Amino acid sequence: MVDRLRLPVVAAPMFLVSGPEMVIAAARAGIVGAFPTPNLRTAQELDRWMAQIAAETAEAPGLWAANLVTHSSNARLADDLALVAKYRPPLVITALGSPAPAIETVHGYGGKVLADVITVQLARKAAAAGADGLVCVSAGAGGHTGFLSPFAFISALRAEFDGLICVGGGIGDGAGVAGAVAAGADLVYMGTRFLAAEESMAVAAYKDMVIASALEDLLVSPAVTGTPASWLIPSLIAAGYDPGAMSEPAKRDYGGDPAKKWKDLWAAGQGIGAVKSVEPIAAIVDRIVAQYDAAKDRLK
Repeated sequence: MVDRLRLPVVAAPMFLVSGPEMVIAAARAGIVGAFPTPNLRTAQELDRWMAQIAAETAEAPGLWAANLVTHSSNARLADDLALVAKYRPPLVITALGSPAPAIETVHGYGGKVLADVITVQLARKAAAAGADGLVCVSAGAGGHTGFLSPFAFISALRAEFDGLICVGGGIGDGAGVAGAVAAGADLVYMGTRFLAAEESMAVAAYKDMVIASALEDLLVSPAVTGTPASWLIPSLIAAGYDPGAMSEPAKRDYGGDPAKKWKDLWAAGQGIGAVKSVEPIAAIVDRIVAQYDAAKDRLK
């Protein structure tokens, strides 16, 4: 399935950032476009999004993916899975929980399930549950992040898992993509690189902050949802947080209205230095392809 891609890259699903325009543009550019279903408040809105994406990517060289939160706090999971069965995204990426709830539905129409994991132990559980692939969220990823080196993570999993391996964490250019593939990955998650894309739903101030920021402007903290996430420090300050005194909540909470938590709290990963301007996804992918090809030439 992924062999058809122009570039082995997933425009990673981003909360309140990835929408139909981004997903469709990514698929048309020859990569995977993905979005998280919690970006929609109702199943009716999700139905409209998925109908549009499925119709407008039918002839695209790339693919599209739906990202489902399978944690128990997601009260809409059954409705989301019903729409997955209806529109049949080629890839479904599960996050913040076991992939088991999605396996039967997605395998029923021939799709593949990739499970979002941050440890080798979680990866083993996901593989045992029937996941076709693993999304290794590593150190440097934006939003909910991991702590393992991407290269160490790939190596550990490739020694015992022969399914698809997608890795993300601080990869912002084609050289990083080539390095991950050389290390054993099949796909590379890139989220931050597409934050400032023209097709991104991020507000203009968010895009401007990403362009203006550097590595020292990032902070990893569990204070917002209970799970460590990589945040832009200026957005935390603007929302009233003290970056030096952020405490962890009593329990993880991914439910409720996402806009209340994340609308003015902006995430980014360590690939932030590659974002220099607002430009269309097609142009971003062209640049990454050129960098990827140059890196492959160096390896020769």
